[in-house]
Amino acid sequence: MKTAVFLYNPESGKGKIARNVGCISTIFQAYGYDVTPQRIDFTANPFDGNETIDLMVVAGGDGTVNYAVNAMKRKGLDIPIGVIPAGTANDFAGAVGMSREPLEAARQIASGAVDRVDVGRVNDLYFVNIFSFGIFTTTSQRTPDERKHKIGKLAYIIEGVKEFRTMHAVPLEIEADGERFDLRSLMVLIFNGETAGGFHLARRSSIKDGLFDCILLEKKNFFRSTLAMCRYLAGGSPKIVRHLRARRIDIRSSVNEPTDVDGQKGAEFPLHIECLAGGLRVMCAKQASGNF
Repeated sequence: MKTAVFLYNPESGKGKIARNVGCISTIFQAYGYDVTPQRIDFTANPFDGNETIDLMVVAGGDGTVNYAVNAMKRKGLDIPIGVIPAGTANDFAGAVGMSREPLEAARQIASGAVDRVDVGRVNDLYFVNIFSFGIFTTTSQRTPDERKHKIGKLAYIIEGVKEFRTMHAVPLEIEADGERFDLRSLMVLIFNGETAGGFHLARRSSIKDGLFDCILLEKKNFFRSTLAMCRYLAGGSPKIVRHLRARRIDIRSSVNEPTDVDGQKGAEFPLHIECLAGGLRVMCAKQASGNF
């Protein structure tokens, strides 16, 4: 019999996952898994004692997935991960084609196929969806959980608008796949996926192409920078929003700006960022395998 650990955040999804632990476990049992439910403990490694399992099922948002992936990588394991979306945005779950309905997502995972997707690494941290710094970087970290539970993605927008009042440029030295340039940037987004907070920003990105999609907002006056960001969010291509694709990116700065990985506290400067092609095994619905 195959073995699985069902790692869940009882606070995610307004408690919906916690109420359905039994039903989700039953689904995996019906597909031949000996499943062990396990509440998440961010102070421990969920793979301790679980090094030989066949599957790690993670129920939560992008931060919970990030925690599980980093825990696995620290132990040098390559165990398939299945994601049941239960956070606010669930960007990574969407990228791998998971249903937003927890029981259906559980069926997709239990009956699905293993596929390989890219994973990012910045210094000694891994990320599944996005690495960022500058304006909006700490939006996810600073948005109260209570507000996210009440109004969902709108909570990110409200918190993000506040950051316009304190936005500042960061002087950067960037090398992307051998191309070097200097830039004063208000925001840097480095995507493995294509969405952030549920908003489609990296329009050409694929989680299976071995490349990052990078968006850099150059420093101009307040009005021009704000207008450019709004135009970009609306689907436009303003000149001061720079886009590039790269496998390896090195960034230095005279300022140790706070950074973010998948909504969690990120690495410190200098930054060495690398896209590890096929570096993560995930379970996806059979019809989605190879197509997302």
